[in-house]
Amino acid sequence: MNLKINFENILFLDIETVPEVELFSNLSESKQQLFALKTQYQRKDEFTPEEFYERAGIWAEFGKIVCISVGYFTNFNTNDRVFRVTSFFGDEIKILEDFKNLLNNHFNKSQHLLCGHNGKEFDFPYIARRMIIHQIALPEKLNLFGKKPWEIPHLDTMELWKFGDYKHFTSLQLLTSILGIPSPKDDISGSEVSTVYYKENDIERIVKYCEKDTISVAQLLLRFNNEPLLNVNKNIISV
Repeated sequence: MNLKINFENILFLDIETVPEVELFSNLSESKQQLFALKTQYQRKDEFTPEEFYERAGIWAEFGKIVCISVGYFTNFNTNDRVFRVTSFFGDEIKILEDFKNLLNNHFNKSQHLLCGHNGKEFDFPYIARRMIIHQIALPEKLNLFGKKPWEIPHLDTMELWKFGDYKHFTSLQLLTSILGIPSPKDDISGSEVSTVYYKENDIERIVKYCEKDTISVAQLLLRFNNEPLLNVNKNIISV
């Protein structure tokens, strides 16, 4: 691909989410009923709503964000190319406000883009929905109302890999594997984030996992554009 974009104008990101409360029984009775209705098609007769609740984090209406990791390039066209990574974690409202401030203060120009893997279907709308739930005004980069498709400032590495095939889903892990992108051994998987958060209370493990995925998204875009990959021991700085 010849993307013809300035990599320094891209903010790469990944989010990690969990159910809004640890247990299904912690939900109000009305919220339990709403969750049962929301998940009826996915559950069919195989799971009760309570048994299915461990997956609640994938819906913004029943989940919450526990980490947003972001990364951006500096000195991209030099031998000193650097990819800087940082994370927002802790209280969800503070996560969202800090992320919004980053967008408004540093990635607010027309040339700036957001990039994620499956970001258009998951990360970007999830962040926007959680902001609305918490009555946080949307930053311009997430406010898509009235914009034409070509005006939306979002890149999606999974969409780029689809090449117009809308039925095709390819995980970040699979793509990095088949494209020869080095990746550190996963400490946890996405399905384990809720357990690590609620049972182990280990947000640092989740942050490291989220940052790894953010780096992988940047590596994918480099690979798509036939650019040299990042050396994880040389080109990446945590800030």
